Amino acid sequence: MTGFDLTELLAARGAERYALHSRHLNHQLPRMLHTIGFDKVYERAEGAYFYDADGQDYLDMLAGFGVMGLGRHHPVVRRALHDVLDAQLADLTRFDCPPLPGLLAEKLLAHAPHLDRVFFGNSGTEAVETALKFARYATGRPRVLYCTHAFHGLTTGSLSVNGEDGFRDGFAPLLPDTAVEMGDLAALERELRRGDVAGFVVEPIQGKGVLATPPGFLRAAQELLHRHKALLIADEVQTGLGRTGDFFAYQHEEGVEPDLVCVAKALSGGYVPVGATLGKDWIFKKVYSSMDRVLVHSASFGANAQAMAAGLAVLAVMEDEETVAHARHTGELLRSRLAALVDRYELLHEVRGRGLMIGIEFGKPKSLGLRSRWTMLQAARKGLFAQMVVVPLLQHHRILTQVSGDHLEVIKLIPPLIIGEREVDRFVEAFTAVMDDAHNGGLLWDFGRTLVKQAVANR
Repeated sequence: MTGFDLTELLAARGAERYALHSRHLNHQLPRMLHTIGFDKVYERAEGAYFYDADGQDYLDMLAGFGVMGLGRHHPVVRRALHDVLDAQLADLTRFDCPPLPGLLAEKLLAHAPHLDRVFFGNSGTEAVETALKFARYATGRPRVLYCTHAFHGLTTGSLSVNGEDGFRDGFAPLLPDTAVEMGDLAALERELRRGDVAGFVVEPIQGKGVLATPPGFLRAAQELLHRHKALLIADEVQTGLGRTGDFFAYQHEEGVEPDLVCVAKALSGGYVPVGATLGKDWIFKKVYSSMDRVLVHSASFGANAQAMAAGLAVLAVMEDEETVAHARHTGELLRSRLAALVDRYELLHEVRGRGLMIGIEFGKPKSLGLRSRWTMLQAARKGLFAQMVVVPLLQHHRILTQVSGDHLEVIKLIPPLIIGEREVDRFVEAFTAVMDDAHNGGLLWDFGRTLVKQAVANR
């Protein structure tokens, strides 16, 4: 019996949370949170809500960047994790074939019947790394194409196919990969004609800006790739598992059958990190071509029992609760309610997305007073107006959202897939109040001036 007591430790030291981060972790995180007033203290969470010490609820429209697909602390997932711990399995022996990975692979592949095998890792970026390695080895070619503005992860291989310079700067040299504009089939074909392309990795809906591939693009890209003996890699780390109203987002386009599919985030149930790369049989058989190559690609914690149990529980809940259909219905309700506001507010440019992955884009207004304020913000730093909306949503309405990327005037909504009409009503009412304030020249612009000063000071 040890003297460790987690409850006692949190009670004694929990109030030091921001100081501990400042001293020992990323010191810019608490600084940023203090600056924008996001330095809240959440005591507990359940479903789509956080709760503070006073019992006030906060609506989560961020889902931990998409990890909390079923919300926080789903009872079925919790029970599965208790069960797997209580079972005291002989886990990660490395020299046996436990049943849970095979069972989870079987369940995942049922949603992608054209694929045959799965590799389990620990995160989304690791799932992408696996796909990059497998594509290069299976084709014997070095180069992978990706879309501008893409986000596929931050480890070195995944960073090589990240389309955002802000993430890449200072980390060169990276892999010899090449960006093409999303939707530009001519550019894709030009690169393929060089004969050194292993594959093309693409998010069916980009998280940065919430931009969907144009209709027909994935199918046409797939045909081009296969004609040039290259692979289509679908990054479904954020869009997969029902987020867009189909199990995988590529399934919105008929005839699209990627050679490799990357998933993670929501598969974890919000508890145990997990990533998975689904692929065709011939690709796996090339990579693992002999017994000598049995461990040529592996992960120390890959396919651990806790992660597999969480994944199996998540898929069972999604089936039992018809989560995909629910996300499709609720997402359409939320998107249509927000889209109806575009004509009402001149600062509101567009509402787009699929399922419960929605982008709200702001743009330059027409009236002189608003235009001058907008110009002031843009001169200091693009993206400040979207941040001006995010902050009062939290501070005044207790709703957590995010700006969808650096220098973008877009808010991204990726709430837990379990939200319903009550949460839709709450968000739309709060968003309407914030937009009313913005158009009436209210307190929102006072905060905008604070953000401008901060942006100028950081240059």
